[in-house]
Amino acid sequence: MPIIKSAKKAARQAEKRTELNKGIKKDIKAAVKAFKAKPSAITLAKAQSEYDKAAKKDLLKKNTASRRKAKLYEFAKAHGVKLEKSTKIAAAKPAATKKPAAKTVTAKKTPAKKTQSKAKKTA
Repeated sequence: MPIIKSAKKAARQAEKRTELNKGIKKDIKAAVKAFKAKPSAITLAKAQSEYDKAAKKDLLKKNTASRRKAKLYEFAKAHGVKLEKSTKIAAAKPAATKKPAAKTVTAKKTPAKKTQSKAKKTA
């Protein structure tokens, strides 16, 4: 049992994080189980989304999540799931190809220099 105040706090934080991580892992398992029971584009998207969330929260490494998503995709392809391109991605691409408007350059005025003659300073 921790004695130091900071160690006690770290133990409390670890417990909270463990509970949150268990919840995320349960969501992943449920989504994958639902997808394997009834393969469809919607259940595939949900399962892949759960992997993305876990990778974003550093519960899984990015490449691990990517590898598992690829396995789900292969499973879907083997079971004849019709995969459609996301409308969000298709709609975002044309906007990204537009060139930004040309910026107008305005001339900056330089501040007037303050000059004093040496004679005035010494006098």
